[in-house]
Amino acid sequence: MIKHEQGGPAGLFLTLEGPDGAGKTTQARLLQERLQALGKEVLLVREPGGTAVGEIIRGLLLDPRYPEMTVACEVLLYSAARAQLVVEQIRPALARGAVVISDRYWDSTLVYQGLAGREDLAMIQSINFWATGGLAPHRTFLLDLEAEKGLLRVRGAKGDLRPAGGDRIEQRELDFHRRVRRGFLELASWEQKRICVIPADKAAPLVHDCIWEKVIPLLQ
Repeated sequence: MIKHEQGGPAGLFLTLEGPDGAGKTTQARLLQERLQALGKEVLLVREPGGTAVGEIIRGLLLDPRYPEMTVACEVLLYSAARAQLVVEQIRPALARGAVVISDRYWDSTLVYQGLAGREDLAMIQSINFWATGGLAPHRTFLLDLEAEKGLLRVRGAKGDLRPAGGDRIEQRELDFHRRVRRGFLELASWEQKRICVIPADKAAPLVHDCIWEKVIPLLQ
């Protein structure tokens, strides 16, 4: 994997990753609330997005009207949004000593476009290193969930896994989402010190407790 700078000079940089429907947004919010209750300054961001430029790119990436978009195009767009987010939001917050929580970061691009999308993984790593200045999370929480269960949560139709509704990524076939899950677990096996695998098939408060146990030592 690429060499990187972890977290920045003062703050704590945490990311949540996982397949669609794993509960990343819920867990990011719960973690934000618990840290704020301790008096911590917390910046919660999402990817792609988090800046004016990033939100425009997000709309383009997730728009189901563009099924012809290539994987290479996706890589460049995600990385462009990420570059803007790091400069405008993440680095300034870390410099202030804040805790930054990101709902997805570069691991998603490595998995969705690289390991699952079958594009050149080394090239994707290089692009992300350049786009972010090598800024890596101190810790990443991978919410692991079977692809079928995640899609049922996202698509909201019990027993129906057909690719109907949802954004452009969510609409992809079940096999793609299975490759995404396998890709995240493979990535976690490469970076065991940074990536913590959290079973996400439990109730949200129980999942949060598992994450919080691993956050406490980072605060000390």
